[in-house]
Amino acid sequence: MDGPAPDTRPYDAFLLVSFGGPEKPDDVVPFLENVTRGRGIPRERLVEVGEHYFSFGGRSPINDQNRDLVAVLQLELRSHGIELPVYWGNRNWDPYLTDTLTQMRDDGVERAVCLFTSAYTSYSGCRQYRENLYDATVAVGDGAPRLDRVRHYFNHPGFVAPFVGGAVGAIDQLGREGFDTAATRLVFVTHSIPDAMNAASGRFVCDGETRGGEAYVREHRDVAAQVAAGVAESTGVERAYDLVYCSRSGSPEVPWLEPDVNDHLRALAADGVASVVLVPIGFVSDHMEVVYDLDTEARETAEELGLGFARVPTPGVDARFVTAIRELIVERAALARDEEPEQSVVGELPPSWTVCPAGCCANLRDPQRPALLGTDS
Repeated sequence: MDGPAPDTRPYDAFLLVSFGGPEKPDDVVPFLENVTRGRGIPRERLVEVGEHYFSFGGRSPINDQNRDLVAVLQLELRSHGIELPVYWGNRNWDPYLTDTLTQMRDDGVERAVCLFTSAYTSYSGCRQYRENLYDATVAVGDGAPRLDRVRHYFNHPGFVAPFVGGAVGAIDQLGREGFDTAATRLVFVTHSIPDAMNAASGRFVCDGETRGGEAYVREHRDVAAQVAAGVAESTGVERAYDLVYCSRSGSPEVPWLEPDVNDHLRALAADGVASVVLVPIGFVSDHMEVVYDLDTEARETAEELGLGFARVPTPGVDARFVTAIRELIVERAALARDEEPEQSVVGELPPSWTVCPAGCCANLRDPQRPALLGTDS
C-alpha cells in the first residue's frame, strides 16, 4: 500500500447484512417460515416452494457466497491499511442479526457501517432490512452498536462494470456456438415486486408533501441503460434490450411487476430473436433466484424455444465490486465526519441517500413499524 491508510473514523467495524438461506434439507421449511412469518401461508405451500431448494440438496448458495465475500473483503481492507473487523448477519437464517450484534457488542464495537446485499431502493431491499436491524438492536439492548449504512450502490461503477464485462463474455460464448451475435438480445433481469411496493419505493414525505416513488424500476432501467451502452462500446454493436422480472410470489390477485422472464423469452422467440444474454442486474450474487429461476427454469424455456442462451455472472467477489465496497465504506465514514467526499456514480441518477427520509419505502402492511437508519427511526 502506498501512502496513508484511508480514514474510516468513526467506525470500528463493518457489518454485511444479508437475507440468509438454508444449509441442509431440514433447514428449508423453517427458513421459509422465517421469511413468510405473519403472512398466514400454510405449511403445505412452504413445502411446495421448498422443492426449489430440495432440488439443490436443500442448500442455498447464498451463505457460502457471503462467506466468500467476507473473506475477500477482509483481505481487501487489510491490503489498504484498513483495520475494521468484518461481521456478517442475516435476516432469516443463521448467523442471525441479533446474534451478530450481540457478538459485536461483546467485542466492544461501538459504531459500525453496514452494507445490505441488495443494491436498489424498495421495501424488501431496504426498509425491511432496516426494520430487522431495529428489532435486533432492541433484542441486544444496552450496548448494542450504533449503526449507519452505505448508500444504495446500484449506480456505483464497481457494481455496474462486472455486468458489462460479463455480458461481453456471454456474447462471445454465443458467437463460439455459431450464433449471429449482432442480433443477440440483452435481457436484464431482476426480482419482481408488487406494483404497490414499486410505487412506494423511494417515496417519502418532506415539508408535508409526498415526493418520489417508483425508484425500484427507475434505478434498474438506469443500470440496464449503462450496461447496454458499455457492451455497445466494447463490441461496436448496439443491441436491443429489455428489463424483465423473475421470482414472483404471493396472491395472483395482487399485481406484480411484469413481464416474467419466461413469458418474455417466448415473446422474443415468436418475434424471431435467435439468441439472448440474461443479465441479472437485480442480484449481488448467484443465490437461489439466479441458479433456479434463471439457470434452471429460464434456461429450460430457452431450450424448448430453440433460443441461444447465456447468463452473465453476478458481481459476487469480482475484484471491482469488492473495491467498490471498500470505497463505499471510506465514503460513508467521510460523510459521518460531515465531510463532502467524491461519490462515484455512472448513469443519469445521483448518489442515493445514506439516511432514509421519513416515510421512504413505506411498509404497506404495517406503516408504523419502526426501522433504523432513517429520519423517522
